Amino acid sequence: MERLHFTVYVFGARRNLIMQSISFFLRLLFVLCWIGWASVPGVSAQEDGSSQWPLHDNGLNEAVEWDHYSFKIHGERIFIFSGEIHYWRIPVPEVWEDILEKIKAAGFTSFAFYGHWGYHHPNPSTLDFENGAHDITPLFEIAKRVGLYVIVRPGPYVNAETNAGCFPGWLTTGEYGTLRNNDTRYTDAWTPYMSEYSELVSNYQVSQGENVYLYQIENEYGEQWIGDPTDKVPNPTATAYMDALEATARANGIDVPLIANDPNMRVLSWSEDFSDAGGNVDVYGLDSYPSCWSCNLDECTGTNGEYVAYQVMEYYSHFQEVAPTQPEFMPEFQGGSYNPWGGPQGGCPEDIGADFANLFYRWNIAQKITAMNLYMMYGGTSWGSFAAPVVATSYDYSAPISEDRSIWSKFHETKLLALFTRAAKDLTKVERVGNSTDYTTNPMIMATLLENVDNGARFYVTNHADTSLGSLETFSLHVNSSAGPLIIPQKGGEVTLNGHQSKILVVDFNFGSHVLLYSTAEVLTYAVTDVGTILVLWVPTDESGEFHLKGATDGSIAKYQQGSNVEFFEDDEGIITTFTQGQGMTVLEFENDVSVIILDRKSAYHFWAPVTSNDPSGPADEIVLVHGPYLVRGASINGDIVYIKGDTSEACSIEVYAPGNVDTISWNNETVNTTKSDHGSLIAELGGPDMSEVVLPALDSWKVHDSLPERLETYNDSGAAWKGADHVETPNPTKPATLPVLYVDEYGFHNGAHLWRGYFNGTANGAYLRVQGGLAFGFSVWLNGQFLDSYLGSADSSSGNLTLSFANATLNDAEPNVLLVLQDNTGHDLRAGALDPRGILEARLIGGDFTHWKVAGSAGGTAVLLDPMRGVYAEGGLTAERLGWHLPGFDDSAWDAGSPSEGLTGAGVNFYRTVVPLDIPQGLDVSLAFELSSLGPSDQVRVQLFVNGYQYGRFNPHIGHQIEFPVPPGVLNYGGDNTIGLAVWAQTEEAASVGIELKKKYVLESSFSSRFESEYLRPGWTPERLQYA
Repeated sequence: MERLHFTVYVFGARRNLIMQSISFFLRLLFVLCWIGWASVPGVSAQEDGSSQWPLHDNGLNEAVEWDHYSFKIHGERIFIFSGEIHYWRIPVPEVWEDILEKIKAAGFTSFAFYGHWGYHHPNPSTLDFENGAHDITPLFEIAKRVGLYVIVRPGPYVNAETNAGCFPGWLTTGEYGTLRNNDTRYTDAWTPYMSEYSELVSNYQVSQGENVYLYQIENEYGEQWIGDPTDKVPNPTATAYMDALEATARANGIDVPLIANDPNMRVLSWSEDFSDAGGNVDVYGLDSYPSCWSCNLDECTGTNGEYVAYQVMEYYSHFQEVAPTQPEFMPEFQGGSYNPWGGPQGGCPEDIGADFANLFYRWNIAQKITAMNLYMMYGGTSWGSFAAPVVATSYDYSAPISEDRSIWSKFHETKLLALFTRAAKDLTKVERVGNSTDYTTNPMIMATLLENVDNGARFYVTNHADTSLGSLETFSLHVNSSAGPLIIPQKGGEVTLNGHQSKILVVDFNFGSHVLLYSTAEVLTYAVTDVGTILVLWVPTDESGEFHLKGATDGSIAKYQQGSNVEFFEDDEGIITTFTQGQGMTVLEFENDVSVIILDRKSAYHFWAPVTSNDPSGPADEIVLVHGPYLVRGASINGDIVYIKGDTSEACSIEVYAPGNVDTISWNNETVNTTKSDHGSLIAELGGPDMSEVVLPALDSWKVHDSLPERLETYNDSGAAWKGADHVETPNPTKPATLPVLYVDEYGFHNGAHLWRGYFNGTANGAYLRVQGGLAFGFSVWLNGQFLDSYLGSADSSSGNLTLSFANATLNDAEPNVLLVLQDNTGHDLRAGALDPRGILEARLIGGDFTHWKVAGSAGGTAVLLDPMRGVYAEGGLTAERLGWHLPGFDDSAWDAGSPSEGLTGAGVNFYRTVVPLDIPQGLDVSLAFELSSLGPSDQVRVQLFVNGYQYGRFNPHIGHQIEFPVPPGVLNYGGDNTIGLAVWAQTEEAASVGIELKKKYVLESSFSSRFESEYLRPGWTPERLQYA
């Protein structure tokens, strides 16, 4: 994600007139061009009222089509509400099902994911799509089973705040050119990965009866033009690069539409509507992060201008300029923000929480967007060395599904809209008629009118005219309807917007065989059963609403919520119903076989609409409606039983609306005592989890060992762990100030901590070191075993320098002197910065010269894959890592007892190790996290947390504020022993100690049992580690 945005717009009647003029001009233009279009392969006329807009396909098949309005999959229009996950940030395939079931439960029709070149291609001769989470085929199998379409975004570059933007470490030396162009060295490097990825994905496309429907080429690569994009001067290296990537995808079986995502509205790249230059994709996309992509708002002001909370951006005119014959599509829209080093503890959900979801996602619909992918829906964890320097371990992203897999108000608020977009089929074929305060009776409130071109169904998206305001406002709305012009509500009262809120009010809304003439309450969803049609509406708690049901002849209250104040008024068209909804649910019945459920916000949060098939579009006649549980993951019907699976956080009631023949509820494969209400719903009581069954061990029995023997004069560096650092030339564009070249990537080491040993003879006065390791990195220096100094690091510095005095050190006369530099590495930078070297940029001996240098990193570097299951990012170069002390099965019986709470008395590195059992019962989903704390007296300490061989936390309390580190089941063994390790690096001579506690984040009774067979994910220690001492 390249975070570049620009203009914020103010709306009003004048702009509405301008936009309507533009819209008319564009319609006229494309009608005149229709003859030309009709002759283009993959373009056909539409036999309906929208014939001025061509229906596209890619010329390979018609499984996926698209036009000015929306995507069609297998001939059916669909609103794409999609959410991003990164499988490599949750390296447990069994947990992927949990995440995807939650995305489906939120009403989404799709999910998306980035690939990770470096994860799958650890060295130039190895591709891995088999070991553990490297095997992505379960994602497609789960998607098919759950019922979600899939957008695949393989790279080769993805950004994603991941190390080098997912480029492999071996690519960052400069040997492959400047990258992201048509340099043959770079092309030869990415071709095996992209070919293999494409071939694998080709088996899971919608053209093959599976669920992949879009395939992205590169990522935010807005490089099509030289200079001003409106001059349309092609960039030949960029177009050749895109052409090569597209050809590789096609040659390896990809036959779904290819997409691209512009990083901002300035670059205007890769749309066939905008130009016929090379490199164009089938469908254009735009990414946007209007409320800052980072918790550090200062990162946004240079590109977005001064940050104003809840200020939206205008997209409609951009899409009309760049891609008017295509659906308005956002491959990335802001789902949250990442938390940088130094960011607030726990992230920054305040301005990007539930209110953000309510306002901004509806705003996108007002812009006529019918396909958007939230980045992120589930962020996960940048475990190991997956993080780019801009972030620490957590990639929670303040996403709707939290890093610990819990759901919160933002999830529920997003669900309220996603369920609506899945149900509102008419929303997939609308024109944007206008946007103005003239639609409302309150000049503070603006409405945008979207109208279906086939049947006249209308959607009025209402919000503050100045969306940065959160005042309580009331208004009435001027609407056109099949019954003529109306001012709604008609029977008194007004519509309320309270805070940073938006509402989509429908007119002539089609549901099943019925029509809702209008509603001032928002539609949540509806279901069609053999006993009638059930429409679900919602309003914020204690707000009033009014709706008109066409064709209804009589209305009655079937379930009354205290304070609902329901009244019915008949007119020539049907029945008007007014109400005020307190907390809870009201059920109304009408003589035309329509029932209407009215919910307040809190009740709507716990209302679900699972689909009984695996059809991602959620057909209304395949939906059951469920109210009550913490989460409903899915439903099916067999005979007279409705089988529902989901989660409860406590004992609760469940109410189900299902076909008339169903009389029994099965919850998580257990039949529960079921009664039928007077209005036909099924009611039962569900139990909650037994918290007493989850007992966590105390982390109070530790062993300890020195993990920095390399500082000692007696240490022998002649073994396999070390390489001579003797290069006198480098292909890296950044040349070192001194030789030899001391860049770690040159010597096959790329991740985590690195060690340098510089030798010199005789006397010297001191040394000057300039080291680069990424934001928040640090380094420490010893001479002949004596600590000299540390560069502590900061959240703002990628490099640092020290001038070291040897005045108080002991130098050897007869033996060589050894200067040890222990360097942290927080990953490679993003985009062009991926080539910025990691290592020592300058090493000068004051009063002498170094004779030679040696370097050590992860055991065997990337050339030797000792741990293909966890992969190349799992560990770095500390002695503890090289020798496998962090792995299950290592024998620490000879170690001394010692606790991290006792810590170190001076500068150095200790490794602490304990083994603790877990016995989490089946049938529960339990989320666990480690909480780390600095016990002092110094907080100038760097800590790595290891769990069963996975590095799942970087704790730098003097720089960052992350203290809680969730670890998923599968990494943790919920049914046996767990090896927990802490590498504690004290950077000063002050004492440093660390506290650690294992905590429960949540306990749920669930159909997803977090205890499963996962031993294959946790391979143990092997003797071959010993050679890397």
